[in-house]
Amino acid sequence: MTTAIAEEFESHRPRLFGLAYRMLGSADEAEDTVQDAYLRFSGADRAQIEHPGAWLAKAVTNLCLNRLTSARARREQYVGTWLPEPVVTSDGTLGPLESVEQRDAVSMALLVLLERLTPAERAVYVLREAFGYGHREIAEVLELSDVNCRQLYRRAVQRVTAPQGRFEPAPERQAELVASFITAAREGDLAGLEKLLAADVTWWSDGGGKVSAARRPVEGREKVVRFLVGGARKFTADLDFTVAEVNGASALAAWAGDSLVGVVTFELRYGLITQARAVMNPDKLDFVRRQLGQP
Repeated sequence: MTTAIAEEFESHRPRLFGLAYRMLGSADEAEDTVQDAYLRFSGADRAQIEHPGAWLAKAVTNLCLNRLTSARARREQYVGTWLPEPVVTSDGTLGPLESVEQRDAVSMALLVLLERLTPAERAVYVLREAFGYGHREIAEVLELSDVNCRQLYRRAVQRVTAPQGRFEPAPERQAELVASFITAAREGDLAGLEKLLAADVTWWSDGGGKVSAARRPVEGREKVVRFLVGGARKFTADLDFTVAEVNGASALAAWAGDSLVGVVTFELRYGLITQARAVMNPDKLDFVRRQLGQP
């Protein structure tokens, strides 16, 4: 019986992880949440579970709501900029990403915007937008009225302004742009960097107080170029850089030997970098490090 329960749960695990990650913005917490859901599932009365997928989605959603309440307090005390944990998506970890809309749904840009929402608004938005739940289904998951869920969804949509004018290039071109960025930054090529950055570019760094990182965003092309060139002179001599698909788009992975020390995701508009988000907090790199085959 235990083996059958485990096998049944495993068939739902990828979808549950995708739900928890979108809700929490943390891969490690999403894994813990899914494991908690398994413990509840394995100990539940089977006669009371008519539709396992729906039962598990409700369990994961409610576990995430509990975590989000405490996470908000922790993030208010976070040192410097808080960014979501990066996740490699080329292996299907967050489901199929075959369209621009699917890639945008797991982008760093959207996950950052979701931080504006209350836990209930975030749950409604994720279930509706990412998983196609109807308002009645969402109401059953959250144990709210249909009218209340519609109001929450309306507020969420108003507060989450979709990135405008992104016009992302094809994946191949994205990878070329990231590779060009790596070359220009390493060589201190000011002209090359300026050609890749939008005038209003912003660079965000998340070191969590555990590694050296800018605690405030660096804004504007000239300041970002100076910041990158200064950093290249100090830190990149012993680093290697690779390109990986992270959160639905090409990203930079920085390595010190076999150790992953940073992941930088980019937001593009008209082929120029408008936002760069560098995650360097080692605690936030554990999951993506394992995905990339490192212990």
